[in-house]
Amino acid sequence: MRTKIILAGAMLLFYTTSNSQFTRGDRMAGATVGTLLFNSGTADINVASIGSNTSRITSLTVNIGPSLGWFISEKTAVGATLNINPNRQKTTYEQGGSTYQSDQQTGFNFGLGGFVRNYFTGKNLLPFAQFSLNGGLSTTKTEGFFYGGAGSGAYKTSYTGNSNGGLFINSSFTGGFTRLLGENAGLDFYLGYTFSYNKNEFKRTTLRDDGNNGSIDTRSENETITKFTNHGFTAGVGFQFFLRKKK
Repeated sequence: MRTKIILAGAMLLFYTTSNSQFTRGDRMAGATVGTLLFNSGTADINVASIGSNTSRITSLTVNIGPSLGWFISEKTAVGATLNINPNRQKTTYEQGGSTYQSDQQTGFNFGLGGFVRNYFTGKNLLPFAQFSLNGGLSTTKTEGFFYGGAGSGAYKTSYTGNSNGGLFINSSFTGGFTRLLGENAGLDFYLGYTFSYNKNEFKRTTLRDDGNNGSIDTRSENETITKFTNHGFTAGVGFQFFLRKKK
């Protein structure tokens, strides 16, 4: 009797570890949950030499990351991703009801990438590990002005700028699980490590109006190239639709 129980347990264990939710040729379509973040706030600043000031900040960020993958085995899927990220931020400074400084920046990132995901044994909770790599182009535009001085020494400076040839590369290694919501859908929950590289060539033109009478007295241009890397950790939620291969 004991031998039969052990044999039955071994067969059950083999079945549960070898049985797969997926088959080669299945597809998975999904995305990280797109974020739409709008922020608006004010801050009161009191400097003894210039009096009370108010700072107003508004920002808008949208992140969209759809993906499409194909199972090359019962547990491993490879696929492609699309990265879309428009963003905008504006900061103004006011005193006595008048705006004396304004800075605005708008940007847009667009890129393509790929991923490899491996699922491990599970039933309704499917653990996975995933490696992702993506890259693309980015653009940024800025503009603003500043009123300074007083009386005959009053002046206004204004600037415009934009980046050309912006480039970004991101890679990540994440681990998490898919919570199945039936046979063809699931929610992803994950944590991971990310590495990013960014390069931008930024050109900016600054104009100065001495006396604040509408004429341009000086004009200057500069060009800056920036390169930076970043290491970080990420946590996220996404969704997946599993498109079964027709038999």
